[in-house]
Amino acid sequence: MSERKQLQTIKPAPLQAPQNVQGWERIGSLAGGVVMLGKGLRRGGVFGLIQVAIGGVALARGITGHSSAKSLLEKGRQDLHQVRGKIERAGEELRNLKANAEAAGRNANAASHDETKVPKA
Repeated sequence: MSERKQLQTIKPAPLQAPQNVQGWERIGSLAGGVVMLGKGLRRGGVFGLIQVAIGGVALARGITGHSSAKSLLEKGRQDLHQVRGKIERAGEELRNLKANAEAAGRNANAASHDETKVPKA
């Protein structure tokens, strides 16, 4: 009997980044990009070229629905929330340690008072 090897399908990686610009934000990018392109072309010169470039970036953002700058901001926000969670957990752990230390101190203090009252044999 011959053994047949199972072939596994390989899923291709997505060519496009996930969309993170939707709705009115995307429509605004499209409209703003078209306006900036038009104004830049009419103006000419270095400042017109800058307006065309900015308009092109805004237009690309509206067409693709993805913004790299927004992705970086969202990643930074997620990192901030993770750090905040770690700080809150560390604070809770410190509060527990403090409460345990205070309780141990009270117990040790009470034990030392008991020893002074009891005469030694």
